[in-house]
Amino acid sequence: MFVTFFYTLKEVGIPVSPTSFLILQKALHQGDINGLDEFYTCARAILVKSERYFDLYDQVFAHHFEGVPLPEGDGFEIDEIARGMLDEWLKNPKELAKALGMDEETLSKMSPDELIEYFKKRLKDQDGRHDGGSKWIGTGGRSPVGHSGHHPGGMRVGGESRNKSAVKVANERRYKDYSTKGPLTQAKMGEALKRLRNLIPAGPKDMINIDETIKETLRNAGEIELIFDRALKDRLKVILAIDNGGWSMDPYIRVVQTLFDYAKSQFKEVKTYFFHNTIYDYLWEDPARYKKPKSLMEFSRLDPDTRLIVLGDASMAPYELMAHDGSIHISERSGRPSLEQLKFIAKTFPHTVWLNPVSESMWGYTHSIMTIAQIFPMYELSLDGLEKAVEKLMVKN
Repeated sequence: MFVTFFYTLKEVGIPVSPTSFLILQKALHQGDINGLDEFYTCARAILVKSERYFDLYDQVFAHHFEGVPLPEGDGFEIDEIARGMLDEWLKNPKELAKALGMDEETLSKMSPDELIEYFKKRLKDQDGRHDGGSKWIGTGGRSPVGHSGHHPGGMRVGGESRNKSAVKVANERRYKDYSTKGPLTQAKMGEALKRLRNLIPAGPKDMINIDETIKETLRNAGEIELIFDRALKDRLKVILAIDNGGWSMDPYIRVVQTLFDYAKSQFKEVKTYFFHNTIYDYLWEDPARYKKPKSLMEFSRLDPDTRLIVLGDASMAPYELMAHDGSIHISERSGRPSLEQLKFIAKTFPHTVWLNPVSESMWGYTHSIMTIAQIFPMYELSLDGLEKAVEKLMVKN
């Protein structure tokens, strides 16, 4: 039962390891977990290493113990787990054999390939019902966990239960705002800021920190120890270009602006500009896109190491992107298609990403999204997408 639970956690993307699974098995074997409520808490503490996966954990828990459907398929990859078991066997054969109720001496005579096949067989066998015996998890017998058994430190799972509060907690999904999937929201601001911390540049430490140098020199009994810091001029410049022209973008504009307002202390400067649907000859400093236009030619004179982040759903009629006078605004009909202007921007700023609030699974249905994604690295406006975008921005050409 719990082996399948472990598989499902891995299948949905939670990076649980065989080592943590064995630690959980040991806790169960010792009788440290004596109910489903305790299992919910302890398994999460042992198996899940980051709060970003708490919501996924709750979904898997509710699926496993109450049959709540998962958002995606729940097939299992046994080969990967079996190889993980082999790694644990090579590190500590006695501990693994004890945890799984194996004959250590017999297993020590097997080749690595034979061990993998043995583990795979055991794992496949565990997918079905297991009655009696003392290995793994089942019903009856002396299995450390299950129900209707006789193991002195056993934990009942399944069968009748008077209190399913753990399942109730999982079904409530109190950690939705920790999820890395779905559009970025105000509630996810703290997690989003953690992703942006990686945007701090790794420039040369070429400025002496006088206070720290004195401290270290005193600590070294007078022997001079010079401590260097990065100069403030090494901090990055960031341009944030936001599509604020349509109702579909309204939920995301304030969130992204707030996010970068909070993060300004990490950057030398953050400049925000606006556009509608796509970029033609200008970006606008005023949200109304009326009073303060800035020509793309002016951007070409900026530091090419500036990081450009474009936020937009990239969804529009193809002619707006391809036609020579595709803009719906007469003042922007310069005779140059937006497609050429976007390529010019990508060439001007090699460190550019496009954040899209549209779910990535839907991009293939919109021609303009697919076209723009061929020009700029495009990422979904989610915590995962933001983290990937930051990693891309920090890659040195």
